[in-house]
Amino acid sequence: MNNILLVCGVDEAGRGPLAGPVSAAAVILDAARPIAGLADSKKLSEKQRDLLAPIIRERALAWAVAHAQVDEIDQLNILQATLLAMRRAVEGLSLRPHQVLVDGLYCPQTGIPSEAIVKGDSKVAAISAASILAKTARDELMLNLHERYPQYGFDGHKGYPTAAHLAALREHGVSDVHRRSFKPVRDLLSPSGQQGK
Repeated sequence: MNNILLVCGVDEAGRGPLAGPVSAAAVILDAARPIAGLADSKKLSEKQRDLLAPIIRERALAWAVAHAQVDEIDQLNILQATLLAMRRAVEGLSLRPHQVLVDGLYCPQTGIPSEAIVKGDSKVAAISAASILAKTARDELMLNLHERYPQYGFDGHKGYPTAAHLAALREHGVSDVHRRSFKPVRDLLSPSGQQGK
């Protein structure tokens, strides 16, 4: 193991939704156990992601999933909360990587040499694997939230600002798992609210 360069891929899921946490995953793949079919999670069907996620968890040298909660998103802003979730994921790995490759434009502060790669989830297998774990873990969290708040339909839109979600927000009001710093939610909470979209 000493002479192997451990490269960790990092990606997030859930920056755009109006509700629920933002999730991040960090994955160190095992070159000796390649995984067929890795791709950007957004390009895969839910069924493909659900099939790949347990294979990634089984074959990776190390993996971790972490989150930043709604109150952290509202306090920090979504970018900083995303970087926080990413840092937590890297720190949660059972092996310390030599390099961190992150999808997008920004890297979390981990004290490890890091590189941000635009469209990294379609270029780097470890980032693809991280994108799948982050997405499937967050979807599972949203299904759990759906059981607590069935009126919002989180099982369908996973918190994203669909027409159905916005209609449910207007009808039922803002729950404690909604991101108050996001405009459609903020507009509903304003004194002139109820017409905000």
